[in-house]
Amino acid sequence: MSDEITLVLPAQEDFHHIARLVVGGLGARLELTYEQLEDLQVALEALLVCRDDEGEISVGISVDDDRIVAKIGPFSDDALAELDADAGGLGLHRVLATVSDGFSVERADGQSWVALSKATAG
Repeated sequence: MSDEITLVLPAQEDFHHIARLVVGGLGARLELTYEQLEDLQVALEALLVCRDDEGEISVGISVDDDRIVAKIGPFSDDALAELDADAGGLGLHRVLATVSDGFSVERADGQSWVALSKATAG
């Protein structure tokens, strides 16, 4: 199986629940465990709160047989500065490192995007 969903929504906090709803529905369809779905939603929420402005944010999710890859953005470099190093505490770096199997910041068209992966098998 190979599916891809892209959701573009306003970056304002009032719309974050829509992204969580879509991810939850996808998780149910894939029969993710509660822990896998919770980890994915925690990572998504940690990234969504980095944006609360009048622009748009995209959440792209691709699924294959054993993992989900989410690509979220765009973000300003300032919004993601915390990812450059683990600042300790419960910052963005630590949250993403804890709940995902891996994450990276990618540059596309002069903007920053965060890609993260989460295993769906077992």
